[in-house]
Amino acid sequence: MVEIKRRRSFEAGHRLKFMVLVDETPECDRAVHFAVRRAARLGARVVMLAVAEPPETMEWLGVGDAMRAEAEAETAERLETLAAAARQAAGVDPELVVRTGERADAILSQIEADEDIAFLVLGAATGGDGPGPLVSSIAGRTAGSFPVPVVIVPGGLSEAEITALAG
Repeated sequence: MVEIKRRRSFEAGHRLKFMVLVDETPECDRAVHFAVRRAARLGARVVMLAVAEPPETMEWLGVGDAMRAEAEAETAERLETLAAAARQAAGVDPELVVRTGERADAILSQIEADEDIAFLVLGAATGGDGPGPLVSSIAGRTAGSFPVPVVIVPGGLSEAEITALAG
């Protein structure tokens, strides 16, 4: 695991941040709603991280570059949509970050890059297959060594229930 810098969110000149992973899953909306409501309540900030996973090797005639650019554009569009919802729901203007690569690596890299991130917020799936691979991985094997606390928002909660919990 990467050596993570000390968190500084409560030091002078710094501000507490919740980082939420943005993807296409329904539970992502729940995690975003929790993060922005909690941040608004605490006077904190929100970092919305979206990860554009690289396409399989398709470097022939620049196809890989075109596919990568398309994936990044779709990711940025999803971020903008959720950022607008965050501003409307809680008056929070989130920082938008797009990284390319594997999700787990991108999450750790962003935490390393931003010493003010104090919490990672993830949404848990409601299906019978469990909470999702990322939640299972972080809450399972790596839970004891993860660099920040992880908030797992149940995907089955309504916006009203999340608002009541988050503030």
